[in-house]
Amino acid sequence: MAARHTLLLSGVAEGLGADIAETFAGAGHDVIGLSRTDRATDDLTQRIEQAGGRYRHIACDITQAAAATAAIEPHAADIDVLIHNAHALDIKPFEETTADEFEHAWRVGCLGAVIAARSVVPHMAARKRGTIILTGATAGLRGAANFSTFASAKFALRGFGQSLAREYGPKGVHVAHVVLDGLIDEPQTDKRFCRSSSGRMNSRAIARAYLDLSTQHPSAWTHEMDLRPFTERF
Repeated sequence: MAARHTLLLSGVAEGLGADIAETFAGAGHDVIGLSRTDRATDDLTQRIEQAGGRYRHIACDITQAAAATAAIEPHAADIDVLIHNAHALDIKPFEETTADEFEHAWRVGCLGAVIAARSVVPHMAARKRGTIILTGATAGLRGAANFSTFASAKFALRGFGQSLAREYGPKGVHVAHVVLDGLIDEPQTDKRFCRSSSGRMNSRAIARAYLDLSTQHPSAWTHEMDLRPFTERF
């Protein structure tokens, strides 16, 4: 029996995070999930076990460097794939946005990726193999009105991914940034907007694209990929 790989997934939750975890479990990965709460742990454990994998949940705040590093380090040497999926979305006029809200969005969206990558990338580089996938958004390409916090965080994440790819690609680490250009069909979207699946991105299809990125041959790596529903204008 082939040895299983290990996925470290930050921002694991119902919707896209859960579908990423289940998809990778079905393809031979055990999953370590990071989030501030353990609310979705039971459901994730069941889904991943049914897909053939094992699930370990770590409740921690990815924005707190010392605590998050301490939580990740015991597992860092075993991580084959890191997916940073955590984000904080505030949609409001700039004049109503506080400095704390702005900083929080950056801490979750970008600093969290930095903290996780610092733990796992030395081990990936040492064995000349590993994948890091960063979940981006349209806001990382252009900042819309009322999206000052989210866009700033996603621009920062995109720049971080480019630098990481150029530094660690030659060392065997595949770094990919995925622009999700559209609303994802998941519970969080229903809460923020309205209950509808029309014109939304299928979270299982996104998860499958992430899995495909993690299996690319080093001679044909994708650094940036944009995904959008066929109804989305661009």
